[in-house]
Amino acid sequence: MRTRTRPDRVLVDAARVCEVGRAAGLASVGIAAAEPFERTRRDLESRRDAGLHAGMQFTYRRPERSADPSSALPDARSLVVGAAAYPHGPDEPDLARGPVGRVARYAADDRYGVLKDALGMVADELSSAGWRTRVLADDNALVDREAARRAGIGFYGKSSNLLLPGLGSWFVLGAVLTDAPLEPAPARVPDGCGPCVRCLDGCPTAAIVAPGVVDARRCLAWLLQQPGVFPRAFRRALGDRIYGCDDCQEVCPPNRGAGARATAPAGPGRGPGRAVPLLDVLSWSDAEVLDHVGRWYLPRRDPAIVRRNALVALGNAGDPDDRWVVEAVEEALVHADPLLRAHAVWAARRLGLVDLVSRCTADETHPDVLAELAGDVEPRRRSDGHEAA
Repeated sequence: MRTRTRPDRVLVDAARVCEVGRAAGLASVGIAAAEPFERTRRDLESRRDAGLHAGMQFTYRRPERSADPSSALPDARSLVVGAAAYPHGPDEPDLARGPVGRVARYAADDRYGVLKDALGMVADELSSAGWRTRVLADDNALVDREAARRAGIGFYGKSSNLLLPGLGSWFVLGAVLTDAPLEPAPARVPDGCGPCVRCLDGCPTAAIVAPGVVDARRCLAWLLQQPGVFPRAFRRALGDRIYGCDDCQEVCPPNRGAGARATAPAGPGRGPGRAVPLLDVLSWSDAEVLDHVGRWYLPRRDPAIVRRNALVALGNAGDPDDRWVVEAVEEALVHADPLLRAHAVWAARRLGLVDLVSRCTADETHPDVLAELAGDVEPRRRSDGHEAA
């Protein structure tokens, strides 16, 4: 992150700063005073103490830091908060061979690149007038949703996402911290959810345990990023997802309105797109996995996490009569990595490939794989109502 300053300082008009942000491609820009987020800090601490963070670090690691803008920029006086939209129109027809894995819309290409470039132009405007700045986007140094709420650009939905009036939640958020004295937003956006609870009802794992409260231990988006064995209780609910989950956004009425059908400019560089061929993921080398999805958050940049996700998705979406699917599962059953062998057991049994499991795991000794062999798996039912066999 860059911090810049000049000795000569000139007062900057807040409206001009917001205009620069919008001209740079931000869908919404607002300004807030850089005061501590005391209630946010308390919420982070209480939810962490209750285990709702599921080990997530990010802003939970040091709430006293992530809820205090001055920790990221001493003597900060203002926050210029921006929202960069990402495409969320109808999916294009998939032409890939075999089953595909779904990717959350924000991760389909480099939306944070677009956001950081736009915020960088705002920072340039301020630093050229002599003020210190620091750009924060996708950074554990700031709770950006609270910054955005205070800047008057949106309100918290019951999903815990920030919603922008008329535009929904298809955005990534970031901010420019500065010691420039800027006029903050005159008012905050009032709650717009009313009695609606569609996001609570629409979550496939009931992870939204109360309005605005998410239990990360049940959240598919978080579980897909975690190392180790994917929780058995949520594998069927995972469906064909391999990174992220948009369900709570897709059922949200503001996201389904006219404003939410707008598209956003493409991000810089190549992204994996909204659908990734599962058989390709399982055949790619480590370098190829990281080349395709390296912008995703992967602990220790471990490609095995993506392959693990692909195996669960394959069990839910693959065709057991497709020889390419069967070969991919068979290769995973004898893979050197026990994490992949374990999830291949589940995928094979989910597809009804019981004989394949027996043949490939006769000499298995790893406890994770043995646990999978001992567990129960309900085979998928075909469209004709019969179980896969």
